[in-house]
Amino acid sequence: MKSVALTAFPRTTGRRAGAKKLRSSGRIPAVIYGRHNPPQRLEFNVKDIKDVLHTAASEIVLLDLSVKDDAKPKRLALVQDIQHHVLTHEMLHVDLHEVAENEKVTVMVPVEATGDAVGVKTGGGTLEHVLFKLKVRALPKDLPEVLIVDVSHLEIGKAIHIGDMKATPGVEILGDKHISVLAVAAPVSEAQEAAALESATSPTGEVEMIKEKKEDGTEGEAKPADKAGAKAGEKAGAKAADKGAAKPGDKAAAPAAEKAGEKKAEKKK
Repeated sequence: MKSVALTAFPRTTGRRAGAKKLRSSGRIPAVIYGRHNPPQRLEFNVKDIKDVLHTAASEIVLLDLSVKDDAKPKRLALVQDIQHHVLTHEMLHVDLHEVAENEKVTVMVPVEATGDAVGVKTGGGTLEHVLFKLKVRALPKDLPEVLIVDVSHLEIGKAIHIGDMKATPGVEILGDKHISVLAVAAPVSEAQEAAALESATSPTGEVEMIKEKKEDGTEGEAKPADKAGAKAGEKAGAKAADKGAAKPGDKAAAPAAEKAGEKKAEKKK
């Protein structure tokens, strides 16, 4: 991989407000990490870093970094991570990883397919991209920007595994050799699509239905709640009957009233 020259500047502001002010002035905050040196805060001109990233063949970028007025003005670094704003997608921060020319590094490299698979052209199959990135190890100068895989020979049901990948000299592709990277799947029939759709939309459980009446129109067995309600109604009716019945005091008052009426009749005579 060919390195790209880029100029950076030491950064003194470290807080959130300072980073916001830095961005408003046309600079992007950054941090460079390394195994042999402590992390250092840097900043880039927005236009410079954007030009480098836009001209790169992939997200793997090797920088020939020049740090102005620094004790270590020349450094070799890989772009580790770029943070973007969620809504505007503007660049917010850049993480760099310092590397040495004579030390191997391990990075994730994107995988791209080239050619038209036979199983797709003649058999109506579908090319499936199983892995979009692979882990590789190499010296910085030998790192590939992208791993290109020829899929023109792939038939239906066939796949290219990690063990089948051909790397350039000095590059080691890591991972389980039996894992598929690219494959051609058989075409799916309309019946299979309908069955898959039906299984996806079918309910996961059954709902128990409670019938209030039987099919012949007669009422079904009362539920526990109905039985409790019936008992409550019987109790309420009994109380109402008790209220309507004559009390002992009322029975005693009746003879007294009869006697008072007799006395009044005798006085009139």
